[in-house]
Amino acid sequence: MSARPAGAGDQLVGMFEVILTRRKRFGWRWQVCDQSGKIFADGFERTRPSAKYHGERALFFLLSQAYHLGNRSAAASKD
Repeated sequence: MSARPAGAGDQLVGMFEVILTRRKRFGWRWQVCDQSGKIFADGFERTRPSAKYHGERALFFLLSQAYHLGNRSAAASKD
């Protein structure tokens, strides 16, 4: 599901999720995906709490960079 931010015009905001997958004896795989299944970041950790932390950290970094890139393009279009 997509949401429209206030004042964004016709721009849609995508939804992202962190997926944790048990890898038998070896640990946990984490992935940050969008709603279509495209993987933006992934990794592997020995413990589930560590995989959850790293997946959520990657999601936060992705969202913070998207916010900053959006501000740069908005500032550039005003020139």
